[in-house]
Amino acid sequence: QVQLVESGGGLVQPGGSLRLSCAASGSIFRLNAMGWYRQAAGKQRELVATIARGGSTNYADSVKGRFTVSRDNAKNTVYLQMNSLKPEDTAVYYCNANDVLRIYWGQGTQVTVSS
Repeated sequence: QVQLVESGGGLVQPGGSLRLSCAASGSIFRLNAMGWYRQAAGKQRELVATIARGGSTNYADSVKGRFTVSRDNAKNTVYLQMNSLKPEDTAVYYCNANDVLRIYWGQGTQVTVSS
């Protein structure tokens, strides 16, 4: 019903930056919170950042001060600006969003931070 497609992942050196985008499409009524999760190899999926429809944000302690989540409600798109990247940020990053009925997940985009 609602599809989320992430883009912007890739390989970056430590200290570098990437900007992830996630665009929602399909039978969208109203998206509430949107956010980003990540899953490193062999680890559980964890929260990175969330943003409410009105703009209120929440971040994992590990990314505070380095990552910024934002959204464009008119475009049904959420972004994650990732600065000062560290090797431990390496993971598959997943976009998510919810409406009144369901939680939706993207298929993920790989972020690799390595020299």
